[in-house]
Amino acid sequence: MTELTTTVSKSNSNNLLRRDVRFLGNILGEVLVHQGGNELLEIVEKIRETSKSLRSLFLPELHSEFKELINSLDSENRHQVIRAFAIYFQLVNIAEQNHRIRRKRDYERSAGETVQPGSIESAIQGLRERDFSHEEVREIIQGLSLELVITAHPTEAMRRAILDIHKRIADDVMYLDNPTLTFREREQLREKLLNEVITLWQTDELRDRKPTVLDEVRNGMYYFHETIFHVLPDVYEELERCLSKYYPGQNWHVPTYLRFGSWIGGDRDGNPSVKASVTLQTLQMQRKLAIREYQRIMRELMKYLSFSTSIVDVTQELLDSIEEDREIINLHRGDAWRNDNEPYRIKLSYMISKTQNVLDDEKKGTPERYISPEAFIHDLNVIDRSLRHHYADYVADTYIKKLIRQVELFGFHTATLDVRQHSQEHENAMTEILEKMNITPDYSKLPEKEKIVLLEGLLNDPRPLTSPYQNYSESTEECLEVYRTIFKAQDEYGKKCITSYLISMSQAASDILEVMVFAKEVGLFRKDNDGTVVCTLQAVPLFETIDDLHEAPQIMETLFNLPVYRQAVLAMNDMQEIMLGYSDSNKDGGVVTANWELRVALNEITATADKFGIKLKFFHGRGGALGRGGMPLNRSILAQPASTIGGGIKITEQGEVISSRYSMKGIAYRSLEQATSALVTAAVNARMPQTELDESKWEEIVKQISEVSLNKYQDLIFRDPDFLTFFKESTPLPEVGELNIGSRPSKRKNSDRFEDLRAIPWVFAWTQSRYLLPAWYAAGTGLQSFYDGKEENLSILKTMYEKFSFFTTLIDTLQMAISKADLVIAKEYAGMGKNEEARQRIFGQIDAEFKLTSELILKITGQQDILDNVPVIQESIRLRNPYVDPLSYLQVQLLSELRELRDQDGDDAELLREVLLTINGVAAGLRNTG
Repeated sequence: MTELTTTVSKSNSNNLLRRDVRFLGNILGEVLVHQGGNELLEIVEKIRETSKSLRSLFLPELHSEFKELINSLDSENRHQVIRAFAIYFQLVNIAEQNHRIRRKRDYERSAGETVQPGSIESAIQGLRERDFSHEEVREIIQGLSLELVITAHPTEAMRRAILDIHKRIADDVMYLDNPTLTFREREQLREKLLNEVITLWQTDELRDRKPTVLDEVRNGMYYFHETIFHVLPDVYEELERCLSKYYPGQNWHVPTYLRFGSWIGGDRDGNPSVKASVTLQTLQMQRKLAIREYQRIMRELMKYLSFSTSIVDVTQELLDSIEEDREIINLHRGDAWRNDNEPYRIKLSYMISKTQNVLDDEKKGTPERYISPEAFIHDLNVIDRSLRHHYADYVADTYIKKLIRQVELFGFHTATLDVRQHSQEHENAMTEILEKMNITPDYSKLPEKEKIVLLEGLLNDPRPLTSPYQNYSESTEECLEVYRTIFKAQDEYGKKCITSYLISMSQAASDILEVMVFAKEVGLFRKDNDGTVVCTLQAVPLFETIDDLHEAPQIMETLFNLPVYRQAVLAMNDMQEIMLGYSDSNKDGGVVTANWELRVALNEITATADKFGIKLKFFHGRGGALGRGGMPLNRSILAQPASTIGGGIKITEQGEVISSRYSMKGIAYRSLEQATSALVTAAVNARMPQTELDESKWEEIVKQISEVSLNKYQDLIFRDPDFLTFFKESTPLPEVGELNIGSRPSKRKNSDRFEDLRAIPWVFAWTQSRYLLPAWYAAGTGLQSFYDGKEENLSILKTMYEKFSFFTTLIDTLQMAISKADLVIAKEYAGMGKNEEARQRIFGQIDAEFKLTSELILKITGQQDILDNVPVIQESIRLRNPYVDPLSYLQVQLLSELRELRDQDGDDAELLREVLLTINGVAAGLRNTG
């Protein structure tokens, strides 16, 4: 692979990307020769060249020759070829990520001349240029709120060991830019990288078992330890720097507007491994991480705070605090600082001890440990004031200010943990409890209105509903134990450790009220005799299907009309959190309808809340793939209707998105900086809405398009009796379940029903087989229904693309999906279907819809080719495809062999292993799993 290159740009910056890819490609070529001889390299090169030729000009005879070449590989060579192409993509992805950091550094080197688009400075500069006063800017900043929630959704196909090697390679490749490197140093760097690629070649890409939930917690915590803990405060510092630059003379301390949460260890929907005890262990692990980070930072601080009282005068406040610590804390001899003239080091030694004691339950309630993060911040402020007293303010700004910000952001819990469970679990538990208490024989059969009356009465009734003398089923006992655990956690780790309880498949007001009743049972909700309501846990409905989105405004109005529920919302800062599911709505209704109905639901739920004077925080359950609402973080913020962001935004960060955004500090910083810039822009848009006279007409057009698209989508997905079989046979769906990438099962129940299949494997399988069907199918038919060959209608669609942001985003998302899909290769997967008539009929429909969608996108955008509007991505996909294609053809061959063997009750572990390797390789090549 000595000629593998990327990008054809002549700019110096892109030439460096080309250099890196060629450099890594050459090293991989050497590794192939070293590990498999010249024969292996020659085979790989021949496959690569044939694949490139086929992409340049598709000829049937060349296509046949290419397939024969793939099919002729013996088992040993086939295995090596799969790994060669898969590892190549890993190296290219590393080079491209490094290049993003390089581009940002290029902008920063020209500081004062060019401000990078999408940066925090560009947003604040824009406010200054539009003559926003400092009072208006302060109001905007005060209103910002974004929470990014990492999840353990099983879409990260790579092992932690592989990601660690990637990080080392990335660091070494970045070092190539150092102009002071000598010739020998470059040679040593090359040798080091050669060793890393050999290590990568000889490290197993596949997990030998499914990760446990606590494994997933550790993986999630890795990103906090490596990047988030350090980068997030820098984003705040940059925002304050820009505010001071463009609005000088003001004292800027940015409030906490951007923070992280987690589902890992709290999300039990469909995952029986997430027990209450696991949730408690998760919180313990998160606390330990925060404390360990603070201790590491304070030990580092001791090196710098060597100020001596023989030279400077520290504050009496600092000296008094040291004396107070000395009276209550007995430091071990090795922990005490022995130089009495260095008070900061003495103070830090006591602070390290007090943070250590936070982890010691025996010290609970004693002054030997910090009772809260605020107490820790108090001590840091004592140090800060003293440093400024003797004019060491630069030191205070550099070290203490950042640590204070870290404590403000991460507290003693690192990240707020959300709990999630399916609504059916709550109904089952409630039915059993109410039957045992002789309140109603079968709660589940009650009409919705009667359920609401009953549950409202229980919330107003101070008496307990459960009895310690009753025996409940294991599932009901576990349901109750979760709430007890939350109460215990809030007592131990602070109220912020868990604040939201998400209810999957919320389809009625009773689904939310059931959670409130369970919360009341353990003390998380309480109505006192004077009518005062205390509530420390919010029930958060998750609306997922198209029907649920339709019902959501009425469900929320029903809840807000209940005095006891309204009081509960008031107790939670008069804020209601609501989650919207992008994955299941797409799976249920297709990409056009899902996007449209989500927009409608956002606006209608907001209007409902406005009637009651309630602020809303919308939680957007976006996945990494296009078929699950995936898009860059800043675009996902700007895609929301401006009027719906007032109470704040939450967004999930799932699977491979976490590693791509947060593995490297430079990438993490850029992503969070862009998110901040987008937040400011969205807040300004909300204050100064740009109304279009035609927007209501455009919305009516999209509504019509959505209705036709929905019918087209459901005709195939739900109403074609052969579709589900076609899907299973013409994608690697069954085998995806054997890839050990998550603790959660791929189905909610042990069922083959489409409704029970999770959205992640649904999208993952279509992506692997190159259809990417969930991300574009039925869009063409919907658009055609309005266009209908009429030029005046096409003109309207063109205007909508130009001026209607929702439609622009929709069309551009479709472009991205169409560009990544490949129906020539998808046809090879379709060939695995056993029913020829069904196979040809269904693939024919998909192929026709693909062509129609592509044709209409070009008409609407006025482009010659798909993705002409973003040539960098267009070129990246064009150059990647010839290297992904061999893996896809190999996957089809291997799947066919494996399934034929299994049909005869046989199996082959090595064959399955090769299938799974191709899955990893295609995922790396397309930069998407699910």
